[in-house]
Amino acid sequence: MGSYALPRPDLRRTLRGLLPSLAAGLLAAAALTAPAPAHAAESTLGAAAAQSGRYFGTAIASGRLGDSAYTSIASREFNMVTAENEMKIDATEPQRGQFNFSAGDRVFNWAVQNGKKVRGHTLAWHAQQPGWMQNLSGSTLRQAMIDHINGVMAHYRGKIAQWDVVNEAFADGSTGARRDSNLQRTGNDWIEVAFRTARTADPAAKLCYNDYNIENWTWAKTQGVYNMVRDFKQRGVPIDCVGFQSHFNSGSPYNSNFRTTLQNFAALGVDVAITELDIQGASSTTYANVTNDCLAVSRCLGITVWGVRDTDSWRSGDTPLLFNGDGSKKPAYTAVLNALNGGSSTPPGDSGLMIRGVGSGRCVDVPNVSTADGTRVQLWDCNNGTNQQWTQTASGELRVYGNKCLDAGGSGNGAGIQIYSCWGGDNQKWRLNSDGSIVGVQSGLCLDAVGAGTANGTQIQLYSCSGGSNQRWTRS
Repeated sequence: MGSYALPRPDLRRTLRGLLPSLAAGLLAAAALTAPAPAHAAESTLGAAAAQSGRYFGTAIASGRLGDSAYTSIASREFNMVTAENEMKIDATEPQRGQFNFSAGDRVFNWAVQNGKKVRGHTLAWHAQQPGWMQNLSGSTLRQAMIDHINGVMAHYRGKIAQWDVVNEAFADGSTGARRDSNLQRTGNDWIEVAFRTARTADPAAKLCYNDYNIENWTWAKTQGVYNMVRDFKQRGVPIDCVGFQSHFNSGSPYNSNFRTTLQNFAALGVDVAITELDIQGASSTTYANVTNDCLAVSRCLGITVWGVRDTDSWRSGDTPLLFNGDGSKKPAYTAVLNALNGGSSTPPGDSGLMIRGVGSGRCVDVPNVSTADGTRVQLWDCNNGTNQQWTQTASGELRVYGNKCLDAGGSGNGAGIQIYSCWGGDNQKWRLNSDGSIVGVQSGLCLDAVGAGTANGTQIQLYSCSGGSNQRWTRS
């Protein structure tokens, strides 16, 4: 990923410690008595989406990064990037065991240099397989899929916000069944194996299933995917999110029950995302409806449109995007921006969670309801106090009291876990995994009760993930 121009944690904290305590107290008092100001309308899509903790992204093609008009719009408007084709199987492993990340890295590096996060697309798919993979079958193909996932995710480990682990595995039509593909013919457990492989390869990434024509709640394909996700969640298969491609057109039109679909999937305990949005004719009303659907569902992470201008679209004849070929904004752009600016100010995520240790039955607790930066957290009898209520934000923070974050004081085994004023660092971001582990994004290490302790006052630390009951947590 490269280094970021962020101050060292020790320096950052020292500088913050220089603030006069009296001034801090006056500010705190003012914050308690003054109403929160309404946020001002933002002038770009990414900034407007960020007001509610979401993102608004686009697909980027490496071959267009030399087009200054293209990059100007992309850099200005979006805060999430998906590589259009450059991270797919044929691009990243053209020969078996010989990986090529040059095009993928070009997109990734451009995104990071321009302050954007990246979605990975896609690891296991029946399409865009290189010839060598198309010629494999059975256990040989299964192993090749596992090796591919491991190879690509190792290269981007800790750098990708979300991965589309499996893409388009369900058939169109009225059956709700799996698609017949060479991957499906390796055994019905291939999707589960892909997700389990991906979790081990990069514990920090959100793992998504991605598909099209699953937006309409009444469709059999939607129900097929829903049943798979429900089964995975019940059995502990590590799936974190579902991506809805949302290629709306005359053959697959937008339906107002899309919001119901998003809500029902989110109720299973997964995040949802709109991953490849384009709308035939770029109806302002439909674009606004889709945006509002995402804003209405707390676990909707954000929206990605599949291309920048109409001329960049894979469906350019349908003029489906927010910008004309000359780069000018369409009425649909204004409709989306207005929807984002008028949207919920509550970030997506779970709120008011108590984090309970499986081994101890006790909760992650801030001693004595302290709000002081640097206070070490501990295990304590669960009492539903404000010092035990954690809010998971879309960026992966675990917040207490609204403005303090669960914070790793280092990145090695034994690093203390404390609360600290939220500042956006990776040491304050966590992956809450379906196996019950909570993994630090910066360190890749697990939240751990020191010495496998179970008593009140046991401190919490980072430690290499072992699967022990002192590293597994439930949330309620």
